[in-house]
Amino acid sequence: MVRRDRLRRMREWWVQVGLLAVPLLAAYLHIPPPQLSPALHSWKSSGKFFTYKGLRIFYQDSVGVVGSPEIVVLLHGFPTSSYDWYKIWEGLTLRFHRVIALDFLGFGFSDKPRPHHYSIFEQASIVESLLRHLGLQNRRVNLLSHDYGDIVAQELLYRYKQNRSGRLTIKSLCLSNGGIFPETHRPLLLQKLLKDGGVLSPILTRLMNFFIFSRGLTPVFGPYTRPSESELWDMWAGVRNNDGNLVIDSLLQYINQRKKFRRRWVGALASVTIPIHFIYGPLDPINPYPEFLELYRKTLPRSTVSILDDHISHYPQLEDPMGFLNAYMGFINSF
Repeated sequence: MVRRDRLRRMREWWVQVGLLAVPLLAAYLHIPPPQLSPALHSWKSSGKFFTYKGLRIFYQDSVGVVGSPEIVVLLHGFPTSSYDWYKIWEGLTLRFHRVIALDFLGFGFSDKPRPHHYSIFEQASIVESLLRHLGLQNRRVNLLSHDYGDIVAQELLYRYKQNRSGRLTIKSLCLSNGGIFPETHRPLLLQKLLKDGGVLSPILTRLMNFFIFSRGLTPVFGPYTRPSESELWDMWAGVRNNDGNLVIDSLLQYINQRKKFRRRWVGALASVTIPIHFIYGPLDPINPYPEFLELYRKTLPRSTVSILDDHISHYPQLEDPMGFLNAYMGFINSF
């Protein structure tokens, strides 16, 4: 009898805990996105939107050097946004007449539809559509990309190589710390779990919060160049805008796409004759040294490479903006 009463009280206790946890969990899962910092708010306010197939795409377009014909288009990485380029933005406007960047669909301030089949092919088409929107479809452009943006650049390069009408005319390409080779790419544990979908994905994306995000992203920065808490909040605000945490698993399908289309995208890099450069933070755990660099040089012997300081990791444009900018300017001024 005593044991039965104890079990009954224990069941009642768990019921009470469950009843208390349900509203707390519901409230947690519907926490509004963080307010934008003054700097991030200024970035959004100075940008614009255009529409691609009914979807709003955020972009920045700055006029720099007067009289120069040069245009540079910046392609950001996963899981962040065009704001990744803010530390080198002013420096680029001193060299180029137009400096253009966008938030890919599903990122930053752009729309984040769900359900939606996100693909590298669609992101490349959005870049082409943006340049048509700006009246620059017939101009030669320089592409500067990072991480996820490297793969989009490879698809744009493939289309350029095929000489298809309506495609970009690419003058040069500079890549940085992107997993352009599936065999040397080392995704984070959370990325592995999310990219394979399954029943865990919607649970993990809903449970993602600033703590999980910051603990997952910080290790891909170098030990002396890690972002401040306010910088991490800016990144998280970009992810959480328009409930972007709920589409991360769909966006991560690019990892599987990269394996499937390796021949197409690596082949495009290896076969074109335009100037190609790679800026590399060698401490990158996602594209590790020396395996990545050895394969890159073997596959693309005509490409030039800038290796930044030993402590620079996966986000070189944020970790060492001056070194990154100098490396890029050295490349641009070499042809």
